[in-house]
Formats: sequence, C-alpha cells, structure tokens
Amino acid sequence: ARVARSPGRRAPAPPRAIAVSGDAVGNRRGSGRDEGSGGREERVGVLLLNLGGPERLEDVQPFLYNLFADPDIIRLPAFLRFLQAPLAALLSTNRAPKSREAYESIGGGSPLRRITDEQAVAIQNAMAEKGEPNAKVYVGMRYWKPFTEDAVEEIKKDGVTKLIVLPLYPQFSISTSGSSLRLLEQMFQEDDYLGAQLEHVVIPSWYQRPGYVKSMAALIKNELNNPDRGFKQDDKPVVFFSAHGVPVSYVEQAGDPYKEEMERCVRLIVDELRLMGVENEHVLAYQSRVGPVEWLKPYTDDVIRQMGKDGVKSMVAVPVSFVSEHIETLEEIDMEYRELAEESGIERWGRAPALDTDQTFIDDLADACLESLAGMRGEKRASVPDAKYDPAYSSSAKASAAAGIIPPVPTMPAGSGSGDEVPTVGDLLGVKPEPWRWGVLELAFVAVSILLSTMLLMDGETTFK
Repeated sequence: ARVARSPGRRAPAPPRAIAVSGDAVGNRRGSGRDEGSGGREERVGVLLLNLGGPERLEDVQPFLYNLFADPDIIRLPAFLRFLQAPLAALLSTNRAPKSREAYESIGGGSPLRRITDEQAVAIQNAMAEKGEPNAKVYVGMRYWKPFTEDAVEEIKKDGVTKLIVLPLYPQFSISTSGSSLRLLEQMFQEDDYLGAQLEHVVIPSWYQRPGYVKSMAALIKNELNNPDRGFKQDDKPVVFFSAHGVPVSYVEQAGDPYKEEMERCVRLIVDELRLMGVENEHVLAYQSRVGPVEWLKPYTDDVIRQMGKDGVKSMVAVPVSFVSEHIETLEEIDMEYRELAEESGIERWGRAPALDTDQTFIDDLADACLESLAGMRGEKRASVPDAKYDPAYSSSAKASAAAGIIPPVPTMPAGSGSGDEVPTVGDLLGVKPEPWRWGVLELAFVAVSILLSTMLLMDGETTFK
C-alpha cells in the first residue's frame, strides 16, 4: 500500500516525469566516462538517505503524520490498512504539542537537514580528492523535505547512470534503512528509467567499517579526557552507549538484524578503545521507546537509574546509532537523560558528540562509495582494510542468512540492479511477517482510534489526504 501523505508532503510524480527540484547537493554532473557500446556518458550519483526532521515548529505535525503513516513504523494487519491515514492523523495531532516543546527547546527545529547537507558536500569533496571529481551527492529524507522522491527526480533530471544508495544509519533496521529502501524499491518498479537505465548498488549497513569505528572511538576518548567535564583523576566514567530502540517483535518475528549489528558495533568500538588504552566499563541500552509493545532492552532510563543505585558517579553518553545531532541527541540525551542521571546521583556527565562531518568518518563513507562504484565498473575492489574486522562480516552474514535476510558485505552490498548474481533491494528486505501481535487490547485501541479520529475529522481538527 502506498504511504498516505500529509498536506506538507508533495505527491510523487508519475512514472518518467521530470521535475525540477533544488534539493540535490552539489553542482557537478557526470564522470566523463563512456558507458560503452550504447555511447552514453557515465554519470555517477550518491543518494544519502536519512529520516528528516521538522525545520520549523509548524512543520512538526505534518512531519509526525508522515512518520506514523509509514506502514514500516506502525504496522497494521492487511485488513486494517485502510486505517493507516486516520490513525496517523490522530497520533500526529495528539503528539504534536509535546513534540513542539521538545523542538523549541533545541532552537525551534531539527538541524538534521543542515547537517546532512554538510555531510553530502563533504562526501562529494572527499570523493573528488580520491579520484572521482564529477560524482554528485544527493540527499533524500524519508519523512520531511527534501523527500526521497524529490532527490530521485533530480537524479533522473541529471541523467545519472550509476547510483550508490547510502542510508546514513550505521546499522540496518527494517524501520529505518528498510523503510527508505522499500520506498525506493517501489519507485524502481514503477519507473522505466530507474528500473532499466540506472544501475545501482545499496550499502545497507556499514557499522563494521574501520573509519566509522575509529572515529567513534576517538570521539569517546576525547570526551573522557575533556577537562571541562570535571572527571577526577581516579574516575573511570562508564561509557554508556545509547541506541535508538525498535520493538522486540521486529527482531524476533520479522528477522530484523538491528540488535545483532548494534551489539557487534559496540564490541568493535570497545575493542578500538582498548587499543587506545581506554579500559573503562561500558554498557549498551536502548532509548526512544513509544507505545504499549515491548521494545529492545535494557531501556536507557532504567539503566541510568540502576547505575545511580549502584553508586556510579560519572558517565559518558554515546549516541551510537546516530551520526548527526538531532532531537534524540540534543533533547532526549542532553536534557532528559542528563537530568535523570543527576536525579539518580550521577554527579559528572559527559556526552560524545555525533560524528557529523568528522573527517575520518567522511573519508570512510567516501571510500565505501568508491569501492561500490568500482564493483559496478567491474574493477578490482579493495578487500577489508583490517583483518580484525573479518569476524564481524562473516558472523553477521551467517546470522542474517539464517534470518532470511541478505547480509551486508564489506564493499558492495545488495542491489546492483543488473544481473542475477547480485540480490535486489527486495531480496535485502526479505519477506517480513507482521511483527505486531494483535489481541483484545490492540483491537480495542484501534476501535477507539477510529472513533476519536472520526470525531476529530468532524470537528475539522485534523487535515490529511
């Protein structure tokens, strides 16, 4: 089913339509290479996928509507899919006031688009310095502007022939990278240009890449040594990895590899810290849970409270699933969890910054794109840069295969769009059982939602299409 859209969202263009959009980053076109017998000039593009966020307070409600209207976020059984739009309208209307307060506390809007644009420019510049001067990097957001559909129209307008799709989520989840890739899959199926003329690769996750791991470890070590934090000489602050959570059913029923990839990611970062001489205790917990269903545990707030009871006096929070500063880091971690830590008796607090445009991180993402591009060209690709990372790839591949999911690989993961040997985006996403368990409580909730949404509609308090 198509995702319902709020008035703040532009309807997708019909197949083969060309629309002018100013959302692409950069102004270079093509690589100057000849595609071969067809005589087409090769044009290289990189599409960065991200969540998106409201840039103004008035954007909050339509942004939330787009979020809740996504079937990969609120998963209704097939016979109730017609309720997706009314339920999204109800939830977004009810949650908007509290969300506006949160965004107001960090300056009136999300910085995610600005930072993602900066990352796009940085990756484009890094690729140029590494020998691909004419590649163009685009930004496509899932739930706010510039929408993925807008970025794809710009890619078509520019005549891109080879596209690297790079979700800006280190670990794969069906609710983040998966949702964006499912949207792209639908677009590729419906558009002749995308399906037949555009060769593409997808890098579904990259938590194992050495540049990412080293950048994270360096930021953590710098924060541990930050004199402004007041850590005492004999302090051993707990390194507190806080990751965005997902419902347990996504992992146990739908085969989402997110939990496994997150745990492996943390182990790699901790191993890198050990090489840097950092032996601090660490913990992994999950934040941002909503709704009545069980999410991945342990929960961040519960662990912070327990640490206070155990006498922990100092900690450094690490937003391990986020590569950009946004509402979950600036408000949820910096404000809510810091306040909770202080109330729980933790006296000294630090927080490692998000990667944003850290140069080592950017160079590594540029390398990932270039390695995938080399694969599309039939050129020799670099092997895994460091042998110590081999187990992370092979073990993850085995576990993902057991779950029926095509696993990420070091350089050129799923989705070339040509040939039978490389799996498609659809293969990567796999067949997903419904992870939502329906009982009397859930059905009663839907019934109440229908009633309330009807009342809201009659009062003219919601607007959606």
